[in-house]
Amino acid sequence: MSANYYRRVGAARPSHLMYTAGVGALIDLPNFSVLVKGLESWSHSGLTDYVIDEPRLRTAVNRSLQLYGAAQINELRSAPWVEGADSSPKDAAAQAVGVPVTPFPQWLRCTACNLLAPIDAEAFTFVNNNPRTPHEAKFVHDCKRGKPLAVAARFTLVCITGHLDEFPYVPFVHHGNACSKAPRPLLRMKDHGGNQAANVTLECVACGEQRNIRDAMGERGRRNLPACRGRHPHLGTYEAGCAEEATLMVAGASNQWFPMTLSALALPPGKNADLAELVEERWAELQNVTSRVVFDAFAGTPVYAYLKEYDAEALIAAVQAHQDRLTGKKAEDTAGPVTPPDLLSPEWAVLSSSPVPDATDDFALEEVTVPDRLKDLFADVRQVQRLREARALIGFTRLDAPDPESPEIATPVRLSRTSQNWVPASEVRGEGIFLRVREELMAEWEERMRKSPAMQAHREAFARFRTNRKSDRLHGPFDPMRGWPGERYLALHSLSHLLIRTISLECGYSSASLGERIYAGDEDNPRTGILIYTAVPDSEGTLGGLVSLAEDPHFERIVRRALRDASRCSSDPLCAERLPHEPADYLHGAACHVCLFVSETTCERGNRFLDRRFLVPLGDETDQVLTPISLRP
Repeated sequence: MSANYYRRVGAARPSHLMYTAGVGALIDLPNFSVLVKGLESWSHSGLTDYVIDEPRLRTAVNRSLQLYGAAQINELRSAPWVEGADSSPKDAAAQAVGVPVTPFPQWLRCTACNLLAPIDAEAFTFVNNNPRTPHEAKFVHDCKRGKPLAVAARFTLVCITGHLDEFPYVPFVHHGNACSKAPRPLLRMKDHGGNQAANVTLECVACGEQRNIRDAMGERGRRNLPACRGRHPHLGTYEAGCAEEATLMVAGASNQWFPMTLSALALPPGKNADLAELVEERWAELQNVTSRVVFDAFAGTPVYAYLKEYDAEALIAAVQAHQDRLTGKKAEDTAGPVTPPDLLSPEWAVLSSSPVPDATDDFALEEVTVPDRLKDLFADVRQVQRLREARALIGFTRLDAPDPESPEIATPVRLSRTSQNWVPASEVRGEGIFLRVREELMAEWEERMRKSPAMQAHREAFARFRTNRKSDRLHGPFDPMRGWPGERYLALHSLSHLLIRTISLECGYSSASLGERIYAGDEDNPRTGILIYTAVPDSEGTLGGLVSLAEDPHFERIVRRALRDASRCSSDPLCAERLPHEPADYLHGAACHVCLFVSETTCERGNRFLDRRFLVPLGDETDQVLTPISLRP
């Protein structure tokens, strides 16, 4: 390693690498931007304790990726990190550990003379000579004005199938032709400002040819762009034959990268599955239980004591049956649409079980008496005194966000060129409150709402939303209502947001530090649960502050204030009267940033499927309100 060059160029939280900028995404550093490289480039060599053990999540990852047999994912790994990297920044071993990135876009512009050239041009020098300040890493231009900062040129090309490429500056300026004066000409990029659209002129230094970037924008501009080259820069590959149009995009745009993630709560073993599910979830540890001797040896250890709850011969038979399924799986059996893994059913079974399960190091549940004035609304209120949530990144999409209920909508991009036995993961520990709305109340309200004009407007907006998505044209005919979460989901989701916002305002929690899980079920297996929990790995989520709010009198006060606040919004009457009507395809009604929206990291559906008119009367149809009249403000 050179004495004036260090490998670290910044830092990121584990959650940032899962939800904001993981594999294949651009990360904006202070002086340039980088692209997170594929899994082949990641190294955990010399590290320990990087495997996250969560069998249920590991099984869901394999189901989602349709991996079987030897190709299965058998490890969930946290990001490579070594303690002491900050306190001993000159340690070569510490410098070598981290998430690998590469500069992207690889065209740089001098901030002094506007020179535009590729990163490997001799004009630019990389400066990273202070190991204690990796954020000061930068590129400089050796020009007549000293060594001014060189920044990344901000334009890229993206296609709907997930390809990402550099903007073709030289061919664009020369209208698809080569420069007549130089084989690799340098350019100048002049930003003229303005408030209507991008107004950037590109000029060839060699021949003087000029062109404005506006010629590449919009529907007409696409005709001036080359065909997609099928590039995946995080993998270093090109996929020949991509037939999709390339779209001009500014580096760092919010729709440049959408994560495909799965998350699961760690549940007490033996309480959340039948034998077949137990074997599938814990296959890595149970695959060797093929005889009574092995079963007795396993069951005699504290780690596998839960096996005593099962019949030995039945478990051995389930292990053998699962092994037969894996070895007999054929490639043609994996064809067809992917069925989303059901991670919520086992959680609902445990959270709503009676009596509550025994506490473990990762999970502890305690029942709380429902206040008398809330018994018409809630059947159960429970404190989740301990929980552990594991999260896995299994892919990503570009331009269109993935839909957990309809995975065929967007085209996923792989995290690696070759088959890997692991995926990136993270885990958080915290606490929460579980609420169960009365089933009879919800069923009666749901029956009324099926034919209501307001709910019909939501259903029609969802159909338009599905129809208007760019990715849908890749998959031919489809059911526009597939993925509709159902009427009760809107009510539970809206109530969850009301409570999160009230907890944040009244009790001092940051709304971004809270998460939600909605257990609405489906027509065959309806549910009425809401879990609000701390979702960040810091002290705010583990000191008992949230679970204490489930106790009397705090809980009743919070619920009543939430419903009272929902009855009015400073954006009314615009907010109260909002319903999506053709041609609008937004997926919320009476909801906005003032009354119902929360942080994107908090909401499991991106602030969609919300409408407070289903919880409190807003001056229109009062018969569409779910909450009992005694709770109305």
